[in-house]
Amino acid sequence: MPKITFNNSNNAFFQSLRQSVDNYFKLNNLKKTGNWQLYLKTWILIPAALGCYIYLLSGRYPPATGILTAVLLALTLVSIAFNVMHDACHGSYSEKKWVNSVMGLTMNALGSNAFIWKVKHNVIHHTYTNIDGLDDDIANGPLLRQCTTQKWLPMHRFQFLYMFVLYAVSTLSWMLRTDFKWYFTRKINNTRISRIDPGQHLLFWVSKLLYAFFYIALPVYLLGWQPWLTGFLIIHGTMGLTLTVVFQLAHMVEKTTFALADEVPKVIDSEWAIHEIKTTADFATGNRITSWLVGGLNFQIEHHLFPQISHIHYAALSKIVRRKCEIFGLPYNSYPSTWQALFSHIRLMKRLGNKFA
Repeated sequence: MPKITFNNSNNAFFQSLRQSVDNYFKLNNLKKTGNWQLYLKTWILIPAALGCYIYLLSGRYPPATGILTAVLLALTLVSIAFNVMHDACHGSYSEKKWVNSVMGLTMNALGSNAFIWKVKHNVIHHTYTNIDGLDDDIANGPLLRQCTTQKWLPMHRFQFLYMFVLYAVSTLSWMLRTDFKWYFTRKINNTRISRIDPGQHLLFWVSKLLYAFFYIALPVYLLGWQPWLTGFLIIHGTMGLTLTVVFQLAHMVEKTTFALADEVPKVIDSEWAIHEIKTTADFATGNRITSWLVGGLNFQIEHHLFPQISHIHYAALSKIVRRKCEIFGLPYNSYPSTWQALFSHIRLMKRLGNKFA
């Protein structure tokens, strides 16, 4: 595994920021975990997903209605992942550890695995954001070139066009292929999964079997294989495209920076928090609908600095973070709208398709 460390000998920025954030919660008598707003989202989203699922299984609808319901189910599942699963797996959904564990299993209900996701996301991505060779989120070669240190291939000239097709099949690949690859190799990119206890082994296989039953066997039995396949592909296409685009807008845009981890141990000449500031971007933070649907992941800077604080607090924290960045002379990467962030992502991917970029 490539070795990267951060120069945390002078972490004045994060110390000052953390003190201001702690003071905010103390002065306002707030808990850092979720509250009624998050729990209300849960009570809206999970029943909505179940309703769409049961309606699709009934088969009593014209094709156009079935397609629209499949899209709605996919978007609802994505919103559950953003709002419920994401907070729970970071331990910020509730003060109670068992509640976080239970709600984190919504990841398993979506077809993946909460334990493996925590290693990939919480441990690797949040520590080594945008570091080529460690961050698995930018390890999609050879089909995509996501930073200048990655090998260029002629097909990358067109990646800004075909990348959306790859995004659309990402969850299908993740749930049916990549999870198993990580499970059997005990390795995510260049990072070893140190240990999987017997309970997690059992949960992995039980979850995969239940997913196969509820998302494949039962629909095929009730509806036939052609309607099932149509709906299954629509659901995954919508989920994959939505999930991937949201995460790409947080890190794969023109304002963010990248680093390389190779065989030679390397020290990044800044504290970890400053690295997160430079490699992350916010978008559409003034749009309450976007913030509600994506679980505050449009406040990605705040999330990376304080992953164990629930997303319902990020709008307030963003004012504190922005002010501290100004005081310390640091960039605060932000795009006013989702569209502006998306176009920035497209331009970056087009530029990286140039051999000499």
